[in-house]
Amino acid sequence: MSEPKWYVLKVVNGQEKKVKAHLEREISKQKLEEHILQVLIPTEKVYEMRAGKKRTRARNFFPGYMLVYADLSHGETSNIVRSIPGVLGFLTAKGWSASKVPEPLRKEEVNRILGKVGEAENLEAKLEKPFIVGEAVKVVDGPFSGFTGNIQEVLEDRKKLNVMVKIFGRNTPIELHYIQVEKLG
Repeated sequence: MSEPKWYVLKVVNGQEKKVKAHLEREISKQKLEEHILQVLIPTEKVYEMRAGKKRTRARNFFPGYMLVYADLSHGETSNIVRSIPGVLGFLTAKGWSASKVPEPLRKEEVNRILGKVGEAENLEAKLEKPFIVGEAVKVVDGPFSGFTGNIQEVLEDRKKLNVMVKIFGRNTPIELHYIQVEKLG
């Protein structure tokens, strides 16, 4: 048995979790645990505002792609992986192919991708659609709930916004947390 390496697997976009589950069942059924050690969908946590509520979800770093840590020297292993429904093929030296020899990722590529995944697990979820200066927002929480205004400043490090709101006919700057506003339109 040779040294396992990381390979990139192209899958049907939006079907990554389904393909991963099917692949893991097949690995168990075919007793390939010693050849395919890990199947990974690189994700990060993001939050978005919907109807004034903060929702957190996992978003794929690379939609339509998965990583497989495997020893593909065993002849049938790569064929079994390719036969999984939703799998389009491995990354090869010449691009994507269902029949060519898979090309493993370089060490620095693996470190960058896995570092990003580990980093994302440790960080607080980030806003999926960032706020932009000049953008119109509606206040959905706090004493100014129901007011609308324009973003004057984005304080990314504190997850806050300076918003110019019209109160009693005058423009008044207020500082609000990201979760206290939602984008208009």
